[in-house]
Amino acid sequence: MSETSEAILYADQDGVIRLWNGGCERMFGFAAREAVGRPLDIIIPTNLRARHRQGYSNTVRTGVTRYAAGALLSVPAIRKDGARISIEFSITPFRSAEGKIVGMAAIIRDVSERFAEIKRLKRQLVDSTTPD
Repeated sequence: MSETSEAILYADQDGVIRLWNGGCERMFGFAAREAVGRPLDIIIPTNLRARHRQGYSNTVRTGVTRYAAGALLSVPAIRKDGARISIEFSITPFRSAEGKIVGMAAIIRDVSERFAEIKRLKRQLVDSTTPD
């Protein structure tokens, strides 16, 4: 079986990483032994951490997310070396027999190159429409 290019992780109800695949290792630079047992904060930019914690906590507490099942979310993330990357991901909540969210899995792709190309093309378009 070939390795997936997607990063797949699972975090418990407290936002602590419990599963970290090889795709996560390649994308974020943390080995599984460095990531498992740590909070999701290790891949969330500092300025977005409080908002993420609040949203994650509210989703776990209420069982309701503002993102539809299968919705693709686009956000910035950080690597172990501090580099900022652009990612897209979808989440899947895991529920207990009673229906309570006990954790969430995410399937993540690095879309930094695509986002950079879109920015470049937008700049090119603006430059080509600007009078000399």
